[in-house]
Amino acid sequence: MGRTEPFRVVPAEESLRRRLLQDQQLPTSHPASAGRSGLAPIAHWPDSGYGDPPSTASDAHLEVTEEVLQLSLLDALQVAAANSREYQTTKERVFRAALALDLERNTFRNILSGVGESRISTDLGGEQTRTGVESSGTAGLRRAFQSGAALTTQIALDLVRLLNPGSSSSLGLQADASVSIPLWRGAGAHIAGEPLLLAEREVVYAIWEFERFKHTFVVTVASNYLGVLNQLDQVENAVDNYRRLVASTRRARRLADAGRLPEIQVDQAVQDELRARDRWVSARQSYARALDSFRINLGLPPDARVDLDRSELQSLAALARERLEGGMTVKTAAAGKIPPADAPIELAEPDMGNAGPYELPEDEALRLAFAHRLDLLLTQERIFDAQRALVVAADALRGELTLLGRAVAGERRSLGSAGLPDARLQPDKGFYSALLSIDLPLERTAERNAFRISFLNLEQSMRDLQQQEDRVKNEVRNGLRDLVQFRESLQIQAQALTVAQRRVESTSLFLQAGRAEIRDLLEAQEALVGAQNALTTALVSYRIAELELQRDMGVLQVDERGLWQEYQPGEILHDGR
Repeated sequence: MGRTEPFRVVPAEESLRRRLLQDQQLPTSHPASAGRSGLAPIAHWPDSGYGDPPSTASDAHLEVTEEVLQLSLLDALQVAAANSREYQTTKERVFRAALALDLERNTFRNILSGVGESRISTDLGGEQTRTGVESSGTAGLRRAFQSGAALTTQIALDLVRLLNPGSSSSLGLQADASVSIPLWRGAGAHIAGEPLLLAEREVVYAIWEFERFKHTFVVTVASNYLGVLNQLDQVENAVDNYRRLVASTRRARRLADAGRLPEIQVDQAVQDELRARDRWVSARQSYARALDSFRINLGLPPDARVDLDRSELQSLAALARERLEGGMTVKTAAAGKIPPADAPIELAEPDMGNAGPYELPEDEALRLAFAHRLDLLLTQERIFDAQRALVVAADALRGELTLLGRAVAGERRSLGSAGLPDARLQPDKGFYSALLSIDLPLERTAERNAFRISFLNLEQSMRDLQQQEDRVKNEVRNGLRDLVQFRESLQIQAQALTVAQRRVESTSLFLQAGRAEIRDLLEAQEALVGAQNALTTALVSYRIAELELQRDMGVLQVDERGLWQEYQPGEILHDGR
C-alpha cells in the first residue's frame, strides 16, 4: 500500500464497551460480554505470558462517566475501529492468511527432527535366552527446494547392553542421506513453488480486502452517524411544528369564540395538532431506534448512555453554505420578468459552475477508480492466478521421471548384534544407490478433467473482471449523478425553506386581518416542517455522496485508528501496486 502502519489483532484490554458496561453499570448476560478479560481461567489454561500483550485502544482518550458520553464524528470512527465486531473479524482474516503463508514457507525451511527411545527386551527364540537394554537416538534434517527436489538426512546412534551373565555391549552409528529430484512432472519452481507463491499473494489480497473494507466501513459509519443526526433534526422540527400547531389551535379557538371563525376551521386546527403530535411521537421513537442501531454498529451496548454531537450538523451546514455560496437561488416561473403564458418554456440545466470539489469530469473519476480500486485490482490479479493454475494442471498431465539417490554409512545395533564390535562411519565401505523411476502418462483422466476445469476457471476469472470493471464504472457514474442531484436539491430546499418561512409569516398576518382561513395557515406550517426536513436530508445526502464517491474511486485513505484522510482533487496518490 506504500505505507507502514501498526497492525494488531488482539483486542484492547480496556475497550470502550467494557468501560461503558462497568462505569454505567449496564446489565450483561455473561462475563464474555466485557471481552476476554472478563473470563475466568479454566483448568489447564496457559499462563499469563501466553499470547500477545494487550494493546491500547484508539478510543482510549474518551472518558466514560455515569453521565452521557457525547461522540463527535471523528470519535465515532475511532470507536468503531476499536469496538466493531465486523471490523475485528475482517482484520483477523489478514492474520489468518499470514499464518497460512507461514505454514507454506515452513515447507521450504530446514525441518529438524529428533527421537530417542530406550527399551528392555527378552529374546527366547535362540538356544540361549537373551535379555538386554536397547537405547537409540536419531536426529534428522529434511529440506524441500522450490525446484521440486527433496533432501532427507539422518544420523542414528544405538547403545545395546546385554543383561545376561558375562554381558557385552555394542555401539551402533549410522548416517543416511537420500535425495529425490523430479525430472519431468513436478519439476521447476513454477510448479513446486506455486503453493508458496499463492499463499504470498493471498496475504496481499487479504490486505487489499481489509483496506477496501476500511473505506466502505468508515463511509457507512459516517452515513449512519449523519443519518441519526438527521433523525434528531426531524425530532426538533416536529417539536417546533407541534408547538406552532398548538398555538394555531388556541388562536382558532379564540377567534371562533369571538364569532370570527367557523367551528369547522377549529376542527381542522385540532386535526392538524393531533397529526403533529403523532409525528412528534413517531419521530422520537424513530430517532431512538436509529441511535440504538448505531450504537450496535459501533460495537457498543444499545442501552449505553452515548449520544452524538449535534454541532456536527451545524458544521456541515456551514460547509455547504461556504461551498455553494452564490448558487443557492434556483430560477422559478415566478422570478424576474414574467413572460406570456403561451411563451416557449426552456428548462435550465443544472449549473455546473457551482459544482462541489468532487464533481469531477467522468473520465478523470474513472481514471482514479481504475488506478486505486483495490477490489478491481484484486480481480485483475486473480486472472494471473488462474493462468498459473492452468500451467500447473497442464504439468500434471505429463509422465513422472524421478531420480532417487541414497547413501548409507555405518551400522545399526540391536539385541541380536550386541556382541559385535562398535560400529564406525566408514564412507569407503558405505552403501550407495541411484534409481531412475518413470511413470508413463497412460492414465490421466482425473488430471485431464482438472486441466479442462482450469480453462473454465480462467474464463470465469475474466468474466469476474469484466463484471467488476462494469460495476466500478456504474458506481462512479452514479456517484457523480448523485452529487449533481443532491447539490440541486440542496439549493432547491434552501430556497423552499425561505419561501415556506415567508409564507407562514404572511399567512399568519392575513389570518389576523381576516383575509385568510385557518386552513391556509395550517397548510403553510405543514409546508414549513416539510421544507425543514427536506433541507437537512439534502444536506446530509450531499455530504454522504461526497464520501461515497471517494470510496467508489478508491481515493479515501483510512489509518489504523479508523480516521480518514479525504482526497484533494489534483493530489497524487499511491496506486497500491
